[in-house]
Amino acid sequence: MTLTTPIDSPPDQVEGQVVMRAHGITKVYGVTHALKGVDFEVRAGEVTALFGENGAGKSTLMKILSGVEQPTSGTLELDGSEVVFADTVDAARRGIAIIHQELSLCPNLSVRDNIFIGREVRRRGAVDYRSEHEMATRLLDRLDESFSPATLVGDLRLGQQQIVEIARALAGEARVLIMDEPTSALSVSEVEVLFRVVHELKAAGVAIVYISHHLEEALDIADHGVVFRDGALVASAPAAEMDLEWVVSHMVGRASSSLALDLGAEFGEPLLTLRDVDVVDPHNTTRLAVRNVSLDVRAGEIVCLYGLMGAGRTELLEALAGRIPIQRGTVTLDGRVLADESIGERIDMGLPLVPEDRQRDGLVQTMSVGENISLASIRRFLARFGLSSRSECTSVDGAIADIRVKTASRDAAISSLSGGNQQKVVIGKVLLTHPKLMLLDEPSRGIDVGAKAEIFSLMAREARRGLGVLFATSEVGEALTSSHRILVMSKGSVVREIDPRTATREQVMVASGESAAPGLADAASEPGGVHD
Repeated sequence: MTLTTPIDSPPDQVEGQVVMRAHGITKVYGVTHALKGVDFEVRAGEVTALFGENGAGKSTLMKILSGVEQPTSGTLELDGSEVVFADTVDAARRGIAIIHQELSLCPNLSVRDNIFIGREVRRRGAVDYRSEHEMATRLLDRLDESFSPATLVGDLRLGQQQIVEIARALAGEARVLIMDEPTSALSVSEVEVLFRVVHELKAAGVAIVYISHHLEEALDIADHGVVFRDGALVASAPAAEMDLEWVVSHMVGRASSSLALDLGAEFGEPLLTLRDVDVVDPHNTTRLAVRNVSLDVRAGEIVCLYGLMGAGRTELLEALAGRIPIQRGTVTLDGRVLADESIGERIDMGLPLVPEDRQRDGLVQTMSVGENISLASIRRFLARFGLSSRSECTSVDGAIADIRVKTASRDAAISSLSGGNQQKVVIGKVLLTHPKLMLLDEPSRGIDVGAKAEIFSLMAREARRGLGVLFATSEVGEALTSSHRILVMSKGSVVREIDPRTATREQVMVASGESAAPGLADAASEPGGVHD
């Protein structure tokens, strides 16, 4: 068996030619109409960007195009002929590849095995591991990654796992490549590499469908864009006619200015105090992931930790939550010095964490929406003879209404919710513990602009009620619009404190080491912008 990437072996497609078309696609789940008569097409050598809130129907359509789901009605055409995909294997055999939003890797298998699972390279009836290793190495080199194909996926950080997912999609001779949130866990440099690969794929005639909640990123790479809302395709335009305001207004049905936050400005005494904190890298115990960090978060204050991948933001939040140990320094919560308390004990003290990876660390996939929300507070509902279902259901229903989770009921499967609503469930679970200070790691990862606005509105509302908030993000816009103070982290240390009311995007990026454009470094040190 010979297997090449589409970059190595360009498909015989004419640029601009319609490769795949959907006619009148509907998809119904019970009483839910996920898609309502959608017409959609992709063209060779072009990137079509799909915009829309979580639950708008984007991912459902992509699952139909890639053979994961069958439409309730409507037809698909490939090269002008009607086609029905029996399953994903059938779709892949016809040249349709997909990078899923939620990672679908096997953590107990190697990178090589994950890339070729289900389509192993065989020679004389046996798997040719040497050829697979060589091809996996070429794919990783193409994506500028240095880890070995023999590495267990479970030992990789989230961004590297995303690269493996991308490599797996590139390993076939794709004619249509669907990319559903491919950069949600990637660093800036990894995104640049991926965009280079996308341009190479375009030059090779591959038709690309690109879904991203990073709107500016999608606008940069798109040749054409479509907007979904409530299961319908509501707008379509070439790249030259699209801008951020056009996308947002069609996505949410209102102007982007209406999404502005009321952060409040009344602060109390410090709730969280860190002094000279060091944290060892859990993946490499010979180095410090966090070094000599000191900070305060006051009651009613939202503090943002901004930095690139590997800056130490996640390790700092996980250490505060009790997931990994603090090697040196002191942490004080509401006047009490923390020592060796467990995760559960810190939740009881009022210091819970909303983790970066909601699928792996924030939710139990076999539990319902309600069971996930009440999980961290379950001891509150214990009665004399067991669990008080009435008390639990009342609290869960109140939380669902309070945080506006779109779900059929508390008994619905957590997997039936969109990414944004799943993230609300994780936040609702945390709020039900009655925290004093909430830790959030990349709270908007993989969710749309509307859900993002709702989640940051929840943070702002809780801060106005006196809750302290410490959140980490790698998105400059979030740091500037959703916090009272920005602490920029780089290489494990807090290197700058920035006032978001007066700072610019460039100043924040320069402080983190993200940009070295001429003149920006000087601007970063202007009065009122960035402070040591």
